Amino acid sequence: MPVLTRDEAQTRAQLLHVHRYTIGLDLTSGTEGAEGTGAAAADTGPGAAQTSGAETFGSRAVIHFTARAAGDTFVEVNPAELLSITLDGAPLDPAALDGNRYPLPGLTAGEHELVVEARMRYSRTGEGVHRFTDPVDGETYVYTQLFLDDVERVFASFNQPDLKAVFEVTVAAPRGWTVLGNGVATDNGDGTWTCAPTPPLATYFVAVAAGPFHSVRTEHAGLPFGLHCRRSLAHHLDEDADELFEITRQCFDRYHEKFEEPYPFDSYDQAFVPEFNAGAMENPGLVVFRDEFVFRSAVTETERQTRAMVVSHEMAHMWFGDLVTLAWWDDIWLNESFAEYMGYQTLSEATRFTDTWVDFAANRKSWGYDADQRPSTHPVAPATDAVPDTASALLNFDGISYAKGASALRQLVTWLGEKDFLAGINIHFARHKFGNATLADFIDSLAQATDRDVHAWAESWLGTDGVDTLRPAITDGGGSWSLEVARQGGRPHRISVAAYDTDPVDPDRLVPRGRFEVDVPSTGAADPQPGRRPSLVVLNENDTTYAKVRFDPVSWETVVRSLSCVPDPLTRAVVWNAARDMVRDGELAPTAYLELARAHLPRESDLAVVQGVLTFATHQIAQRYLPAEERSAALGTIRAVCRDILRRTEDGSDSSLRLIAVRQAIDATSQPETIQEWLNDGSVTGGPELDPELRWRILYRLAVLGAVDEAVIAAELDRDPSATGQEGAARCRAALPDPAAKEAAWAALFASDDLSNYLFNATAQGFWQAEQAELVHPYLTRYFTDAVELAARRGPAIATAAGRWAFPLHAVDHEVLEQGERTLEEPALVPALRRQLVDQLSDLRRALAVRAQPTP
Repeated sequence: MPVLTRDEAQTRAQLLHVHRYTIGLDLTSGTEGAEGTGAAAADTGPGAAQTSGAETFGSRAVIHFTARAAGDTFVEVNPAELLSITLDGAPLDPAALDGNRYPLPGLTAGEHELVVEARMRYSRTGEGVHRFTDPVDGETYVYTQLFLDDVERVFASFNQPDLKAVFEVTVAAPRGWTVLGNGVATDNGDGTWTCAPTPPLATYFVAVAAGPFHSVRTEHAGLPFGLHCRRSLAHHLDEDADELFEITRQCFDRYHEKFEEPYPFDSYDQAFVPEFNAGAMENPGLVVFRDEFVFRSAVTETERQTRAMVVSHEMAHMWFGDLVTLAWWDDIWLNESFAEYMGYQTLSEATRFTDTWVDFAANRKSWGYDADQRPSTHPVAPATDAVPDTASALLNFDGISYAKGASALRQLVTWLGEKDFLAGINIHFARHKFGNATLADFIDSLAQATDRDVHAWAESWLGTDGVDTLRPAITDGGGSWSLEVARQGGRPHRISVAAYDTDPVDPDRLVPRGRFEVDVPSTGAADPQPGRRPSLVVLNENDTTYAKVRFDPVSWETVVRSLSCVPDPLTRAVVWNAARDMVRDGELAPTAYLELARAHLPRESDLAVVQGVLTFATHQIAQRYLPAEERSAALGTIRAVCRDILRRTEDGSDSSLRLIAVRQAIDATSQPETIQEWLNDGSVTGGPELDPELRWRILYRLAVLGAVDEAVIAAELDRDPSATGQEGAARCRAALPDPAAKEAAWAALFASDDLSNYLFNATAQGFWQAEQAELVHPYLTRYFTDAVELAARRGPAIATAAGRWAFPLHAVDHEVLEQGERTLEEPALVPALRRQLVDQLSDLRRALAVRAQPTP
């Protein structure tokens, strides 16, 4: 089907002004688990959409718009069946629908009313209206995800972000259901719910969630606040409701201190929904989260912080994205980078989570660094011709638009000052509220608040791709020392430098010498620093810029000896990131990184740092960067680190750190006896007791090692028949080292379209295993053929999943690289899969290059 081009959108925006949509959705048939299905269709006028079956729902859109001049245009709609369409009361021929476009030729200048009635398909891939039946209790839930071009799966629209309009939505739902929308939803008592009219919104922000939700409600600042989840998760939501509301209130109040524009909508609902593809979606007034954030098993304090950050991130979007919306998709970074930066910063200012930037440095920023070193890299703000259509726009939701963009804004605040930064933001909101804005508008608003050359900063930081590298050169002059920073790259950086001395009594202890700021490139000769040269000099020690950093030889010797003695956790995260980059760039042997982890991680106190280092060690070094014959020793080192942490936490001093060590020990297990004993006992020796997450984690590893069979998996599924249990069972079954199990998993993935998005991901995650390389080798060639066909058949969400989760990561060999490169030559390859394959093959080349480095 054709995708919307930028040129088409600009032409249509010049022709049309869209005033209002009146939307009626009928969800009243085929809803297993509801108390009844007798509700009448949502009546939004004559001929309201009729009741539909379990595979489809009714949709009726009434669009009021003005044509500024006579001309031709089209409306997007992608129905199972187009029932009727009328323009200004005159019927049009439904057969004129061309793919997902209905042509509207010969429009006259003036006011128009377009009415489109259709039956639409439910989705099981997280696109359009996703429909889910809970295996625990049989209850059914539906929710919309209309991002980018999925609006046409739900109702007819002029679907582009700069044609904002008021939306009035009515939903017919089964009795016993709750309906949520962008505005306060009112139960009319006849099976229909009416949502309050919205302020002007982009079409992709329209949101509906419906089902027999469990809801917890309160009020704050005169507005209704709500939390909603599946009934089967009610107990878990209730346990965390106070924490979630507290985070929500704290962030809400802090944003009102930062922003002069008040929150622009009439309510704030947060719905946790099943099988959601993203972390969350910033629908105005109805933020939708993946319901893994309703924790049903033990989690670490860092995971609670991550959930809180997502709450903060999505709330920032209420202003940047929802109140002021991009004009075209090349400026998606304005939404995501801003929300990413504000999410972390506001959380650290307003809540108990004061070390959020450590987690960003240890676990988030590498997403941006990795993306920026692949062939698919792009500037934070792409050139206007780089995003010609919606398909290409979808590819830019990556680590550059999120993590790199947030890092760029953090550097901007460091350079500009927070006062001027916020002043510019508030000018931007005042100028463009309820409208659309571009990068140029944003920079102009910032320039209004400062005398600094923001336009030059934006050109060097937002208009270029790639990662700069900063290297120190230290000169020891006896009574003083000086630092010069060599820059590989072209961006200006303002960085903080930390200096440490080795304690003369305890050589493993570091004593902070001091911190000072440096501009790179420098504007003059570096000022000498008093005293002898420090033992350790760390560039960008507070992580306020975006660049890879390196160490002089003396400093690196100190890192190897005393990394865990660096007093500030954010600085330690910067050092660990540098070591990670050195491995990836072939400057540090993977085994040396493992030795660094073995020496210092058992003494590390920051959860985010421990998690980040162990994850990289397990999934990159042990599984990809070291050859197969060295994998066992690498996993043994990781297990040794975990054992040391478990011994250290036996007194119950840090349950979160202990949980991280237990999880990583399970993942690194090579022999099944210990974790089998844990599973039999229902507890790790010394704690914790095994909850569902840990039980499935152990079972998965046992399946990989061939220590369980189908009967054991089925018994565990009987014990935990939840949706998460279904995913765990699918992952375990695909991981069994049995030819029949592999063939069954492959058929489910590629020969059938029955798997939902989450079950597809789980099955794909289980299939490829490094320990089973010989067994799965025949599937390597099949992957590149079958994934291409699947992506074309099932659409962008599954295409992305096929490239991300179903790619044979374990196979670090030239055969896979060559097959992948041939696949990229296929002109019919869908963009979503192509982007994933480009990135996977780039990572594969890097892994091959790391393996090819001579052993020091």
